[in-house]
Amino acid sequence: MGIKGLQGFVATVCPDVCRMVDLREIAEKHRIDHPDFPPVIVVDAMSCVRYWYTPESWVCGGQWREYLAILEDFIKAFMAAGIKLVFYFDGVVEEKKRDEWIKRRFQNNKEIARIFQFIKTHRKQPGRGMFVVPSALPTFTRFALKSLGQKTVCTLQEADFEVAAYGLEHNCIGILGQDSDYLIYNTCPYFSIEKLRLDRLVTLMYSREHLCRALGLSLTHLPLFACLLGNDVVPERLLEGFWHKCLVTSPHKNNSYSRRANVILAVANYISKVPCSYSSLERLKEMLPLGSDMTLLYRGVQSYLLPGQQSPWIPPNVTNCQTFSLQEQTAMCQDKEILQVAKEQHIRSENYTIFNILSSGETECSNSLEDERDTEIPGQALIYRPARQHIYSVLLESGKGGTPNLKTLWFAKGPDVEKQRYSTFLACFHLQDGMEELQALEAPVAAFCCLLAYLMMQVSSLSLEDLNAFVAVILCLKGKSAAQLASLQLAQVDSRAVHLGAVFVRGLTTLLLANSACGFPFRMDDLMPWEMFDGKLFQEKYQQSHRGCSLEWLLEGNESLYAPFHNLKSFICKACAAKKRTIQSRPRGDGFITGTQQREFNPRFQQTHRTSFVPPYHNQMRGFLWRNPQPQGRDYRLGHPDRRRRFHRPPQ
Repeated sequence: MGIKGLQGFVATVCPDVCRMVDLREIAEKHRIDHPDFPPVIVVDAMSCVRYWYTPESWVCGGQWREYLAILEDFIKAFMAAGIKLVFYFDGVVEEKKRDEWIKRRFQNNKEIARIFQFIKTHRKQPGRGMFVVPSALPTFTRFALKSLGQKTVCTLQEADFEVAAYGLEHNCIGILGQDSDYLIYNTCPYFSIEKLRLDRLVTLMYSREHLCRALGLSLTHLPLFACLLGNDVVPERLLEGFWHKCLVTSPHKNNSYSRRANVILAVANYISKVPCSYSSLERLKEMLPLGSDMTLLYRGVQSYLLPGQQSPWIPPNVTNCQTFSLQEQTAMCQDKEILQVAKEQHIRSENYTIFNILSSGETECSNSLEDERDTEIPGQALIYRPARQHIYSVLLESGKGGTPNLKTLWFAKGPDVEKQRYSTFLACFHLQDGMEELQALEAPVAAFCCLLAYLMMQVSSLSLEDLNAFVAVILCLKGKSAAQLASLQLAQVDSRAVHLGAVFVRGLTTLLLANSACGFPFRMDDLMPWEMFDGKLFQEKYQQSHRGCSLEWLLEGNESLYAPFHNLKSFICKACAAKKRTIQSRPRGDGFITGTQQREFNPRFQQTHRTSFVPPYHNQMRGFLWRNPQPQGRDYRLGHPDRRRRFHRPPQ
């Protein structure tokens, strides 16, 4: 989160704190000074992903092959300069930051609602000013960088602390990111990703020493300075009264500055006159309405102390100890071997969310581009809940009631175990009966079929047209380059296709979770979006399918794809029929159903699967059941107000 307004303050009030630097020159100087150690930049990847994602299209579900090519170019630019990169990703949402995390998610929901309103009004993507990153972008970025041979670390606590600690410990030439907390940590230099010119490898470098000089502070003041401006530990709402007192006595008040800039100057002026001692911190606490938690300032200052560092604000006998051992003592999973392997895989970015579940029984899911006004499509968290609950059972109920033994899945070897891993994975999506057919497919296609069959079972409003569009995407995607996909132009953007694209991509993370839990029956690389999805291509296929285009048109005239198309579609329809889910034709034309549209536009691929709807399968393991199935017919297609689908929310 950083310190609100600090980087803007630096840019407007004291611009001498930052200057443009040439990273090649800095790397060359490092090589001269330290010939045995290559120059390394540690990257705060979470603050970089929105700057890395530069494909023109962002609402359709992600331009994943374009994005992969962009990451590859980014790495090559630094490699050409002899600079090694180490990427850090947030692996947890710390409890102290959860309230703020939730607040941001609600704010994101409002932004997403505005995006859908724009798309429905203008039938196109909004401008970059409304940009939000595609669903699960940080997750897939982590695996992308790993697949490109980069050292990628998933943290056990908030990433900024581990980034700063790594930079200090390994004598890195700098930190690349966009977080003002790096102006506070006493670590290596801080470089801006926002101002980076990749073609010349130049960017802004921020100087803590120059910031201190401009504010009349010392480096030891900075942690307390950050806390008294409000940060992840000390909420701003507790500081308003203190700021007012500082503003009243500040000699630096300038009416041409923003209030925030004047607050920053006033707080710095106050701190500069406070002796650097623990007793001063105790007296300062009495000025603040900290309520029942009088340790906030103490903990806030301590959060900026890296391993081996001390502060005059903290008693010398207190160290910045970590809490992981306590976390592991109270873990949901008491098998130390399993927990240790999960932890190591987590740190190396090899699994997805497993350590969080086994250690704390918690997992987070950020926002997706979902249209809250579309009552036909449940929220993605509800769609994938039955699969998640099955996966939780695999992880937390090992060997109970027929659940496979986790140690067998993770550690045993041999063809029988490989078969068990695969069947356990399929069982998470209730597809174990299709094992033989799926194993005959290429791994990405088999995983795609698992996800799409599950999605068709869970969401009753999905139609044959939707199924045709998804199947056409994975078949037509093969062989297309990033450049070809980038050149694809859309006449308009359909809001429902935007929603479905986000739901599908979020489902890929459920595949990652199941694969990690079941001992990796698939290579993680085979489950990546660039292997099976492209947002613009899906938009094109969705619109073609719902307009009733021919199979020849849908598959771009490639007759060799006809048989695979029918085979994949047949498998999914058969899997759904086994769960009493019948997929019906419901063409939407130009994005809505008129009620007079025919049920089949083109019989060449709009096959008849038209019986009354039966609700999706009952999850035997957790008792999850969709309630009040949506009746079919004209009223439903028109979105009759009394025909909205309802469901119960079982306990998590």
